[in-house]
Amino acid sequence: MHNLIVNEWIKIFKRPGTYVMMGLLVLSIIASGILTKYFEDKGKTQNPQWEQQLNQQIAKDQKELSELPPTAGAYKKSLKRQIAINQYRLDHKLPPDQESTGWTFINDNKSLITFAGLFTIIVAAGIVSSEFGWGTIKLLMIRPIKRYKILLSKYFTVILFGVLMMTILFGSSAILGFALFGAGESNPVHLAYANGSVVEQNMLVYLIKTYFLSSVGVLMITTMAFMISAVFRNSSLAVGISIFLLLMGGQVTSLIAMRYDWAKYSLFANTDLTQYIDGTPMVEGMTVGFSIIMLFIYFLIFQLLAFGVFTKRDIAA
Repeated sequence: MHNLIVNEWIKIFKRPGTYVMMGLLVLSIIASGILTKYFEDKGKTQNPQWEQQLNQQIAKDQKELSELPPTAGAYKKSLKRQIAINQYRLDHKLPPDQESTGWTFINDNKSLITFAGLFTIIVAAGIVSSEFGWGTIKLLMIRPIKRYKILLSKYFTVILFGVLMMTILFGSSAILGFALFGAGESNPVHLAYANGSVVEQNMLVYLIKTYFLSSVGVLMITTMAFMISAVFRNSSLAVGISIFLLLMGGQVTSLIAMRYDWAKYSLFANTDLTQYIDGTPMVEGMTVGFSIIMLFIYFLIFQLLAFGVFTKRDIAA
């Protein structure tokens, strides 16, 4: 198995496109840092009246919350979270972040996890279908290795590539962020809203946890792209469907969840596990245990389809 994974890893890094994807990710981080530094330097001002402004914001949000219709469930949850955090800042004399630090830069760049996920999906979509397109699949099949081991090695390689992209994202953001903005406070904390209350979390622990949990959605879509590649042998189909669902699946599901509770059984209602540590569940009554079970069921379905079809397919057909 180890040799198979090494072989797949070599294949990936023999393609110039792999280095292009890594370079684009790093360039995106650099561009984000330059833009953040530029606009911060132009608009950097101290705000001694932050308590007054937070009081005004709380009053405004509470008024808006009372006027919202029952159908605006998701927005209501967002307002409640914002009110609770602002009130906590007032009660504990914690002013809002007025300038960027290396920690806030890493946190802001978690939005690039989706961008890194796109590249992982592209690799997953082509790692099986390309073997059929190039005709090299027959060379793999004549070797005395079981088919499931061949497919498993490809899947492990995709996961390792995804881990590499996330490491590049987190590491590059940390290096550039601390170089441009410094570390800020000696003991920075993040205010998280979970289960109706605000709690302080160590910033480093929070960032690692957030990056990890945010990667779960990418993992599930990558697994689906891998399954489509193995079943249909079409990388374009796998890339197209997977990227569309990665970008739009959560938004569509949130709209459905406003009216129907069965939306909680959708894949995209459960991929964002950060909703349990820094937010509110998409559907009332959802728990982290429920989401993990649903994700496991979907993961199992994707893998059964991929391995079931690949191991029984007539390669010569």
